[in-house]
Amino acid sequence: MTDAKLKGGCLCGQVRFELTESPAGVVDCHCGMCRRWHGGVGSYVSVPWSALRWTQGEEALVWYRSSPEASRAFCRHCGSSLAWRHDVRKRDADVTAGALDQPTGLKTLKHIYVADKADYTALTDGLPQFAASSAPHLAPTPKP
Repeated sequence: MTDAKLKGGCLCGQVRFELTESPAGVVDCHCGMCRRWHGGVGSYVSVPWSALRWTQGEEALVWYRSSPEASRAFCRHCGSSLAWRHDVRKRDADVTAGALDQPTGLKTLKHIYVADKADYTALTDGLPQFAASSAPHLAPTPKP
């Protein structure tokens, strides 16, 4: 990827954002909540919160509390899923990779919560798989 800022937005165009730092890549989450939220695998990029800038329509964002410790942002007009945040670990912004404008130049890095993956999903890409989170502070167990 170049030094150009990644930009993105929702389906209807009401909400737009830019990332002022380049993410390392994409992480695919297979947890049940992400599957229901996205209609499939949840693909995210992470940057520090200070590197996520809402450039248009921030007032159209709705934050839905999806669990006791996390919330998800979507556009109130079109319903596009845009971000996820952990309310305790507030250091990172997890932005939905599908909301990024193409081309991104990013690659998928790993799969998380594969213990919860849908029974119709086959993971054959050879990327690292984690039964739960791959966050270092959660002591993940890599899945062979």
